[in-house]
Amino acid sequence: MRTDLETDWEIPPTPAGLTGRLERFMGPGKSPAESVVEGVGGALCALLLAAGVWSSDALRDWSAVQIVIVALAGLDLVGGILTNATNAAKRWYHREDPRARRGRLVFVSAHLGHLAAMGLLVLDGDWAWLLGNAGLLLAGAVVVEFAPLELRRPVAMAVWTSAVVVNLFWLTVPDALLWFAPLFFLKLLVCHLVPEAPLRRRTAADDRGSVADGLGRAAAERGSADD
Repeated sequence: MRTDLETDWEIPPTPAGLTGRLERFMGPGKSPAESVVEGVGGALCALLLAAGVWSSDALRDWSAVQIVIVALAGLDLVGGILTNATNAAKRWYHREDPRARRGRLVFVSAHLGHLAAMGLLVLDGDWAWLLGNAGLLLAGAVVVEFAPLELRRPVAMAVWTSAVVVNLFWLTVPDALLWFAPLFFLKLLVCHLVPEAPLRRRTAADDRGSVADGLGRAAAERGSADD
């Protein structure tokens, strides 16, 4: 048993209005360290992705609309992978709420729009690629979401690996877009759907609080016994 770690499922309150909706979308209670990793890590990954696409010379053949779609898709996937991997997102999207499962599946299904934009506009109407990946996404999401809880992580990795291999050999794209399928399915099937525990390291303050709580409970029990 790890005594130096604990899970933190407590979701802090969020404000009303647009600010609250944005916090809930990103995951309420994000720590400053998580925000730094998202910002710095996201910027680094986005720069690497942009450099890779630039070096492929694909930009010469793409229209302005295609460039914008590819850029937005790259930023969304990079940012989404990091955001969905945070403790804050895990707490929110996997909270004990009967609506949480529906919310996760709706979130995944909304990304059919990404596939449509890529398949129809960037890949010039590649319906085989679009429908193939739509099927992989929806079937994979159902398999992961309804897998036994203790098996959900390895099931997600098996589904992700299968989707990537299918894309590498049968749903092929130009070299400049080889990153899309691995990042797309990583964000949705692994980072978003796997209910990993929001772990944090215990501190001395936590230990003092536990001792104080224990003393308080003991005192309350003695008082009840005296009554």
